[in-house]
Amino acid sequence: MTDKPLKIFFSGIGGSGMSAIAYFIAERGNIVSGSDRSFEKNPAHPAYKSLKSKGIKIVPQDGSGIDKSLDFAVFSTAVESDQPEVIKAKALGIPVKTRPEYLSEIVLKFQTIAVAGTSGKSTASGMLAFLMHRLGLKPNFIGGGRVRQFKTDTNPGNSITGDSDFLVVEACESDGTIVNYKPLHSIILNLELDHHIVEKTAGMFEMLIKNTSGKIFVNADDLNLKKINAGDAVAFSIDNPSEYSAGNIIYRQFSTEFSLNSIRFCLSIPGKFNLYNALSCIAVLSEMGIPLKDISGVLHEFKGIDRRFDIHLNDGKRLIIDDYAHNPHKITSLMQTMRNIGQNICYIFQPHGFAPTRMMKNEYIEAFSKNLRDSDCLILLPIFYAGGTVSTDISSNDLADGIRKQGKNAEVVSDRKAVLKRLNEWDNYVVFGARDETLSDFARDIANLISM
Repeated sequence: MTDKPLKIFFSGIGGSGMSAIAYFIAERGNIVSGSDRSFEKNPAHPAYKSLKSKGIKIVPQDGSGIDKSLDFAVFSTAVESDQPEVIKAKALGIPVKTRPEYLSEIVLKFQTIAVAGTSGKSTASGMLAFLMHRLGLKPNFIGGGRVRQFKTDTNPGNSITGDSDFLVVEACESDGTIVNYKPLHSIILNLELDHHIVEKTAGMFEMLIKNTSGKIFVNADDLNLKKINAGDAVAFSIDNPSEYSAGNIIYRQFSTEFSLNSIRFCLSIPGKFNLYNALSCIAVLSEMGIPLKDISGVLHEFKGIDRRFDIHLNDGKRLIIDDYAHNPHKITSLMQTMRNIGQNICYIFQPHGFAPTRMMKNEYIEAFSKNLRDSDCLILLPIFYAGGTVSTDISSNDLADGIRKQGKNAEVVSDRKAVLKRLNEWDNYVVFGARDETLSDFARDIANLISM
């Protein structure tokens, strides 16, 4: 990206998006350092060891890592403006960029394929990067999820550095800066309520479409996407006709088989939502000139993303799953997949912030009420709080009350240990929620206790 190595500081480097960029930039010969308060709270954080082993210096988030030798500092949007590192960087006159601002600069330097959508973009971008890698296209990748087959002792798995000009990025709409991306191609997987109301996100997606110089790939089954102006888009689908429509579909418990233009494919991760992810990748690669037969030959090798339907135990009787599902659409997809797998499921959900919970309260209640069966139970953990100034005028009890009014089984526990004392009550457990890496540890604890 430059002949002269840059010295860059990343504040909030532990976040999935920040760690991906930091690792990617370090791989390209730059000098990287950073801080994250989550490392102080959780020294076993999966990104901590891999970033340090890459030679990235990790310091406390107290301003000590900011000095005049830096070319610029990149801040996570989760880092508040009154934090010591922000104040010190401004006092020293060091150029400051947000993570999405810096990512949009990187996007311009490559033939970028942007993967957007309110659900599935981590899996789809990781899958596309993996397939391009296996097919010899030597891609670069900056994602939001850790691709299992990219993970090493020194790589968190959410980025890779290749020899080509291709770059696959997860294009997140959460902070609105997706409108600044100018990619070669764009995928839009779906459009639902998540960080913003549907209409606002739709406007961002339309701007991304306008800024895309090559082809747009759109899910032809998504009702909200039908309302946006996608121009002459390439469509993929399951239920409706399109250029890339899957047929002869067999949904198995943990995989899916399907046909496309008489070519048989096998996807080694379950659910209809993952089939959409796969179809988007197949469409892009096919339009780039890769034969469907070649894509079919490697698709089955993709093993997924960390915390996306992670199986911690499957002994034929008990199943323990860990998942990142956190908005109503993702939760519905997860629960519909689980309905095909078993009965008597205990869902353990941790809402991921007070503002998102407040905005999506009614949709959360609707999603759980529609998908919980009489044999299932929902246990809500306290809302995850990552720090900072935020109104705390909502709680998990508000969700539970609404779900119970719909006649479904929901309760709130204040301590995870309360769940560990009740592991004989259900056959299957699904732990899910965003941002909190310790949820994986919790799922692992459940699996270990059940296995004893």
